[in-house]
Amino acid sequence: MTNENKQIEFRLVNDPQVPPLIITMDERDLPKVVINRHHAIWLMLHRNTIPGCVEACADEIFKLLESHLTEQRANELMENEFE
Repeated sequence: MTNENKQIEFRLVNDPQVPPLIITMDERDLPKVVINRHHAIWLMLHRNTIPGCVEACADEIFKLLESHLTEQRANELMENEFE
């Protein structure tokens, strides 16, 4: 997948059974954000905190990726030892 104009899809729902905010994927495997109007007061109350979560989320994804790549590299080195 290239970095060509990836637009994030936003959907508004009004459902008491759905969390206030969901990040998922659309049918093209791109990020989709679902905002639940049922939790509008909570969303407004945390309007400054929620965007701050993005940086923390990026850090966690980076750690996950780093761990995965480290494991893959270790596997690659072990395979090279047996060749």
